[in-house]
Order: sequence, then structure tokens, then C-alpha cells
Amino acid sequence: MPAGTKLAFIAARTASAEAARARLVNLYGDVDPAAADVIVALGGDGLMLECLHRVLGTAMPVYGMNCGSVGFMMNEYEEADLPARIARAHSSELHPLRMHAITASGVVEEAMALNEVSLLRQGRQAAKIRISIDHTERLAELICDGVLISTPAGSTAYNLSAHGPIVPLSANLLPLTPISAFRPRRWRGALLPSTVDVLFEVLEADKRPVAAVADFTEVRHVVSVAVSEDRSLGATVLFDPDRALSERIITEQFTV
Repeated sequence: MPAGTKLAFIAARTASAEAARARLVNLYGDVDPAAADVIVALGGDGLMLECLHRVLGTAMPVYGMNCGSVGFMMNEYEEADLPARIARAHSSELHPLRMHAITASGVVEEAMALNEVSLLRQGRQAAKIRISIDHTERLAELICDGVLISTPAGSTAYNLSAHGPIVPLSANLLPLTPISAFRPRRWRGALLPSTVDVLFEVLEADKRPVAAVADFTEVRHVVSVAVSEDRSLGATVLFDPDRALSERIITEQFTV
């Protein structure tokens, strides 16, 4: 990292993360994130996701250090030689999903997702959802608790918990995964090219209301949700050489 590189430290709202930030600021200084060359995120995967949304569409990279629990998107926490670690780090560029949701009242809401876009039932009854890919109906009626489409980076998150496949970053695929499917009972989802346009239409929306969630943004009482990958936008995340994101995603597939 060139001399004079400006770091901005952002901490999760936990005692351990805030204490770590204080120590690192004392060692390396701190600037406003808008003036930084690199943002250093101190926390867990939730904070990393927040920071990546913050820099989405800019050239500013984010280097995370784990002060949380799982920390899949984070590097190991270490205070010594931080500028040298950042200089050696490998970068991965992540592209978001763009959600275009229409509510029962006709309101249009758009949001971006670096993990996944999910549709979830709002009430006691299962949702009924029609799925079309590139204007072709592929599933006339999915009865379920919900359905999600994830990015490759997000395939190890909610998608994996819903028994969806893990997808390598270089695969250019988007996992489409049902959540507690009731009918068709044996449908386990699909792997879609990253270039497709996906349309979810909520059937019997008055009786079976559905919410759509794109990372942090929730839209309730949706009647249709269109999702596509937006490759015009990206967020850059930095990893130590021994924690490259592509390698971690492969390794995760062999974790039992």
C-alpha cells in the first residue's frame, strides 16, 4: 500500500468491535470514509454487507477483519502490519441483484442485493408464486414459505441454509432456491445463467400476502418482483492471500 494511503475504520455496534477500532485508529489514524482510499470494516458479515452497499458503484475497496461470529467475508483480526496486509490483499468484485417490486397498491420499489432477493410469506398460509425466466413461464405455481435468488457470494448465506447449491464466483450462475416447498414437493430449485431476467408473480395476493427482501430492504404486500444481475455496478472486497473468497467458497462445499 503506498505511503500516505488513507484508512477509514468502521466498527459494528459491539463493545469488542468498537474497542478494536479505538486501538487501530491510535495506531494508523483515521479519515472520513468519503476521503479514504480503503475502508476497514471491523465486525462480522452483517457489517461487511453494510459497508459493501455503502461503496457500491464506487472504486473504494473494503477490507474486513472479523470481530463477530462467523465472519465468512472477513479476514482474521490482527493489529500488526495492517498497511502491509492490505497491500498484499487480493480483490474480488461482487455484482448486485437489482430488485424491482410492485406492491398491491401499485407502489414501485427498487433495491439492490449483494446476497439475495427473497420472497417470504407474511401470514399463516403458504405463498403461491408463479416463476418466469426471460418471459417464459417455468413454474406455474410454487406453493411454499418462500423462494430466493442469490448471487454467487450470497450462495453460502441464506441460500445454503435453505439447501440451495454453493456457486463459485467464476461460474456466472444464480441459484434459485425454494424455501419449504409444499408443491411441487420434489422441486429443489434451479441454477440460472447470470444474464437472465427473473419474474416472480404472487398468486392470490390478497389471501396469501408476500414480502420481498433485498438484503436490508423489505417491501411488503408485493404482487410482482423482477430480479436481474446488474453488472454495471460492483463492490470490491479485499482478502488476505490465504483467505481468497473464491477458495473459501470452494472449501465450503467440502465442509460437513
